[in-house]
Amino acid sequence: MNNELLAVFEYMERERKLDRETLAQLVESALQVAGRKSIGRVRDLRVELDRKTLDIRAFASLEVVDFVRNRQEEISVTEAQVQYPDKNYAVGDLIEIEVTPRNFGRIAAQTAKQAIIQKLRIAEKDKVFAIYKDHVGDIVTGTVIRFDRNDVIVDLGDAEAVMPSSERVPSEDYQVGDRIRFLLLNIDAMSQGSPLILTRANPEFIRKLFILEVSEIADGTVEIKGIAREAGFRTKIAVHSNDDKVDPVGACVGLRGQRVKNIVRELSGEKVDIVKWNTDITTFVTNSLAPAKLLRLEVEELENTVRVIVETDQLSLAIGKKGQNARLTAKLTGWKIDIQKDEADITFEERIALATGHLAAIEGIGPDHAERLVAAGFITLEGILAADPADLVDVEGFDADSAQAVRAAAEVAFESLNGKADDE
Repeated sequence: MNNELLAVFEYMERERKLDRETLAQLVESALQVAGRKSIGRVRDLRVELDRKTLDIRAFASLEVVDFVRNRQEEISVTEAQVQYPDKNYAVGDLIEIEVTPRNFGRIAAQTAKQAIIQKLRIAEKDKVFAIYKDHVGDIVTGTVIRFDRNDVIVDLGDAEAVMPSSERVPSEDYQVGDRIRFLLLNIDAMSQGSPLILTRANPEFIRKLFILEVSEIADGTVEIKGIAREAGFRTKIAVHSNDDKVDPVGACVGLRGQRVKNIVRELSGEKVDIVKWNTDITTFVTNSLAPAKLLRLEVEELENTVRVIVETDQLSLAIGKKGQNARLTAKLTGWKIDIQKDEADITFEERIALATGHLAAIEGIGPDHAERLVAAGFITLEGILAADPADLVDVEGFDADSAQAVRAAAEVAFESLNGKADDE
């Protein structure tokens, strides 16, 4: 009796509730592959496992031939007649012989363990998929149980899940035993570990939190039109009401701000701006950049850009810390946002820098020529074009060729600007 294999079978039958026939078929199939490595190349390898004793025997076929070229797979007709006189074998017949190696019992026990564990893993993944396939995109709650490098392993109760490092919020610190809410991002059937992938950094996590917290969003009265997020720091969410009597921002904020406070608490203090959505881009951008006060907005549809003009004391508020407010507004609206100070409210040095930047951006002029031109008093395209060519040659670092090239570039740029103005 194969005692090693018997111990494996008894454990699986007792702990995993697997019947012996299922285990036997699984082991026979696995040994079919493992046997080729230990037995070598043979014809029609077959492995047979005794269901009672668990003894293992391996069989292979030999073809009866006139002349043997491969002793592993062939036997001569003469030898076949000598070894099996009562069978009367002829050329072309197949003779099944036993080829069981001496150490096949030990190999079988090891192979059985590996095959059964692999089968159980596959069965476990199938079970998890069946439970969670309809819950992708839903909020789930789990307990942090361990860490795999920077990945967080979470117990959901009936399955383990993983939150990859790319889906973690940089500002959050997780501890073993923490009970946390996540978004089930997807199910990765090809994953070596848990197929359930969680996230707290994805913008969809914000959407689902608002759906759970705000009944008007859940019933469709208020609609989320867009979300822009820098996880752990700030989120902007644009909302619209399908009922004129319902204020979308007020519904999301809640009485005394309780609804949004609950969401901010869940996000470990991440700032959440709730913005009223509008089809008019100037109104939408104004709402999104609040509480900054804007002087005026200039929309350049061909460049998909909104130029925002603000007073000096509002510039840092409009741009936000490290440009965050402007970036999130751009993501939320889908437009490039260019925030500038009012030219009437800038210093002499800022005017010089602004003029230099405008000229430097023109193809054919560039930064070096722009600095020299502004230093010489040429701060606009009109000024360059109105100047006598000799005046341009007198600019420090210029000669006749460079003066001519700069004038030509200014003419092209001026015509291009006038063309845009005419189209508008």
